[in-house]
Amino acid sequence: MRTLKDIPVGGSARVLRVQGAGALQRRIMDMGITKGCLVKVRKTAPLGDPIEVKVRGYQLSLRKADAALVEVQ
Repeated sequence: MRTLKDIPVGGSARVLRVQGAGALQRRIMDMGITKGCLVKVRKTAPLGDPIEVKVRGYQLSLRKADAALVEVQ
């Protein structure tokens, strides 16, 4: 299983599904990260947290733990 945190800087991937339950899954989906959307990793902080991504024209910051819940292709 490959997750969003495994994508290198400058890479992109299509979301297969968002894992987790309840408020955690809802928070990720409220950002616009849903099944089928394309996500591009813009940069990662020096210690790896947070990860900055571009989704549907918006730039977002995700915690590394949240990025591990997004399964990509």
